[in-house]
Amino acid sequence: MKPRSDKDRPLAALIVPDLLELLEEHPESIGPQTEEMHPADLADVAEALPEAQVRAFLAALPRNRAAEVLEYLDEDLRTQVLEELPAGEAAEIVAEMDPDERADALEELDEETADEILQELEPEEKAETERLLQYDPYTAGGLMTTEFVSVLETLTVEESLRGVRAMARGGRREAMYTIYTVDDTGRLRGVLSLRELLAAPEGSRISELAWSEVVSVSPDMLQEEVSQITSNYDLVALPVVDVNKRLLGVVTVDDVIDVIQEEQTEDAQKFGGMEALEEPYMQISLWQNVRKRGGWLSVLAVSEMLTASVMARYEHELASVILLSQFIPLIMSSGGNSGSQATSLIIRAMALGEVRLSDWWKVVQRELPAGLILGLMLGTLAAARISAWELLGLYDYGPHHALLALTVGITLVCIVTIGSLTGSMLPFILRRFGFDPASASAPFVATLVDVSAISIYFSVAYVMLRGTLLK
Repeated sequence: MKPRSDKDRPLAALIVPDLLELLEEHPESIGPQTEEMHPADLADVAEALPEAQVRAFLAALPRNRAAEVLEYLDEDLRTQVLEELPAGEAAEIVAEMDPDERADALEELDEETADEILQELEPEEKAETERLLQYDPYTAGGLMTTEFVSVLETLTVEESLRGVRAMARGGRREAMYTIYTVDDTGRLRGVLSLRELLAAPEGSRISELAWSEVVSVSPDMLQEEVSQITSNYDLVALPVVDVNKRLLGVVTVDDVIDVIQEEQTEDAQKFGGMEALEEPYMQISLWQNVRKRGGWLSVLAVSEMLTASVMARYEHELASVILLSQFIPLIMSSGGNSGSQATSLIIRAMALGEVRLSDWWKVVQRELPAGLILGLMLGTLAAARISAWELLGLYDYGPHHALLALTVGITLVCIVTIGSLTGSMLPFILRRFGFDPASASAPFVATLVDVSAISIYFSVAYVMLRGTLLK
């Protein structure tokens, strides 16, 4: 589905009342009256209509316009519309869609309905769609379109231009701006832009103009890697080739933008301590909302119970020196915050390809000194605060306030360092065992560090304050 934001749609709200009246009285006038509107705006209008009227609205549009609207329509609504239409009528509409969008639309349908629609397609379109449906939707093959422009490398500029014009007249081509050169077996040989072709000297061979170093990918490459390659090389289209380097299709930049948005949304949701949503927030049911969030919350709650167990282990120290309990929130939050920072940095660096699994030791070498310095900063601030409050008479920490300040300061150095190391290593551990590094969510890291924070705090306190505050 084409990318669209879930913004307010005032245009749709204004049009819908008049549109409902037209659907009842003059449905034939809807096509001419909406021909200047962008398909995305028409999709907004369709989504604002009562569900019973969406099919009538699409039927009132020319087939090619209805197909464009379907490409922007909400997936659930699109599925519902296609399943309600007779197979022949649905096939007439999806035949007008871009091949990759057509495959996506059929992928969302139940197998029986999809097969019925496929049987109604023209043989060439059917074969093309079935070929695309064979690929995993989250790979380059699942993202690619077969509507690209290619010319034989042996042609002249004039011959190539005639061929490109014929392709443009023959129907939509998503990647008209990039031209690929192939040999007589279909193997990818070079690439040039449409502008370069138009500006080329007359009589030149296309092989003399095209760049021979072409970045390409295999159809089974994961979509995350496809987006990274497209970004690294600043491409507007990425060719997909088979093992023999024959050109199968291209992944266009609009599909890459979809992938980037999808992956960032998924990572953000996971990093917030929940399962990723398959649908936009406003479209999920109450049960889905609870199910996606409840699992991780339960795991985190059970994990936090370990903190209570550790505190129970040191209840004697707490009872002996109530002062120690004042700094528990500071200790726990500082360790959790440092761990969450490190996790955020590493997960993002992994997503951008800046950090690989083999770089874990380099990360340790960077995070260890960084954690020590950050811990010293926070420890110094905390110790200075205790001393200042004592000297200014704002609070009486007793005759051993200096030891208390030193205890809190040393603990912060230790826990911030450990938090940084834990937060930076957890994504590596998860990736090593085949899990998504984004699962190392901020709440999860904070929970892990909380347990160690309490243990470290009371261990340092026992060593520093034994014989003075602790009897």
